[in-house]
Amino acid sequence: MTKVVNYISEAFEELKANVTWPEWSEVQRLTIIVAVFSVVFALATWGVDELCAKAIAGIFNLIKS
Repeated sequence: MTKVVNYISEAFEELKANVTWPEWSEVQRLTIIVAVFSVVFALATWGVDELCAKAIAGIFNLIKS
């Protein structure tokens, strides 16, 4: 158990001493970019899904007729 506690304390010390954290303005800017990209990607995925669903429905209608 002491190895786990030692590992966690060393990890926190590493984060405090050796990690360069970005400025708050950069964090905000990158968060907005990720949010916008996520929405665009979700809309693109939805569009492809709708297109495939209509294509498959059309094929089934051709087979059914």
